[in-house]
Amino acid sequence: MPPHPAAQVTRGAAALPPGAARVVAIGNFDGVHRGHARLIGTAVSIARSEGLESCVLTFAPHPARLLAPERAPRLLLPDARRHELLLSLGVDRVVVQPFDAALAALSPAAFASSLLRDALSARVVCVGYDFSFGQKRAGTVDTLGELGRSLGFRTSVTPAVRARGVVCASSAIRTLLAAGNIDEAAALLGRPPEVQGQVVHGAARGRTIGFPTVNLAVENEIIPASGVYVGEAELPDGTRQRAAINIGTNPTFTGDGSPLRVEAHLLDYAGDCYGAFVRLDFWARLRDERRFDGPGALIEQLRKDVEASRAAPPPVRLTTD
Repeated sequence: MPPHPAAQVTRGAAALPPGAARVVAIGNFDGVHRGHARLIGTAVSIARSEGLESCVLTFAPHPARLLAPERAPRLLLPDARRHELLLSLGVDRVVVQPFDAALAALSPAAFASSLLRDALSARVVCVGYDFSFGQKRAGTVDTLGELGRSLGFRTSVTPAVRARGVVCASSAIRTLLAAGNIDEAAALLGRPPEVQGQVVHGAARGRTIGFPTVNLAVENEIIPASGVYVGEAELPDGTRQRAAINIGTNPTFTGDGSPLRVEAHLLDYAGDCYGAFVRLDFWARLRDERRFDGPGALIEQLRKDVEASRAAPPPVRLTTD
């Protein structure tokens, strides 16, 4: 679903136009996975039924970057892509609240009164089952419910959402991608895992052996494990092209310690994307990356990879438990 034309991203609750009563969904929403979609879908449904504005409240930077930087997670999505996906779920507005020492120091009561009631004019607040808030994360969903009753807003709590018996959680998706488990990660996300970045010049080895690639300067902090994958590229003009994707160091040509590269051979494509931004969706893992005896053996394997990519079926959207 594309974002509504009037939907928008607002930097900080203080910049909101006055007068609109809102249903507010709160979270970091890294990955915008199926659990996030269920929570936000609840907020949108309530807002539409009650004639209120639907709003996602998220934070930048991720609170852990300030509170515990040594334990802060690497993020699944760049901020702009995360906001795009949040808007695609039908919300009217995404509010990106700066997370700083002053916000972190608010008590749960002050967070609820100053931000939710006063700044956001919340009538309903939607959160996940494990939501915590306020100084030292002292507030729980029960705390929020109690505060809401005194401050004039209702609380809606979304329970855990499971796919294939696993709770949909950003941490679980990070673990799956680190292992190259595309299928399970997609089940939790509700869509193929992805990376995006600007197309840059590489060593041009692929072109010289008949398999030209687009090389990405990836913006994502998390990428799948090294290996060869089948997937699809979304090009700057919005068209989509099936792709054989390699993540690795090109060990046939490079030595140990070479930088990790993300590159994709676009099937049946002869265009030039240099300087443009491209997104790669990962459908399935084909094999591990490995060193070949020479260019001839590598070319033979690349032919097999391309044929496997051509024959692979598109991913099937699975239902949650």
